[in-house]
Amino acid sequence: MDERKRDSIVAYIRRRMAEVGMELDDLAAAIAEDQIQQQTARFRSANGEIWSGDGEMPQWLKQAISAGQSLEHFAVGHEAVAKIEARPKVDWSQDPFAGSRLAAVQPSHRNL
Repeated sequence: MDERKRDSIVAYIRRRMAEVGMELDDLAAAIAEDQIQQQTARFRSANGEIWSGDGEMPQWLKQAISAGQSLEHFAVGHEAVAKIEARPKVDWSQDPFAGSRLAAVQPSHRNL
């Protein structure tokens, strides 16, 4: 982001804060509260909604589970990252059919 855009955004934010009577300390406290909340999150949706695992399960998580998604899919932490990193790496550069019609055609399983 260039310096002019940044200065323009900062000026806009300061003007809006002054209009509603908000101080920098209020903004800093809100950011700190959000950071603490994000650190205590055990489950997170793709939209950034979080749940600490305490209390009633939120609606977004109930809907996802009823649609067939697993609870572990939304888990926050190293476990979820480890599962992604554990996937085997595939080198497609040596595949003679990559990008051809043969790569997309599904085999036929008809009885002959």
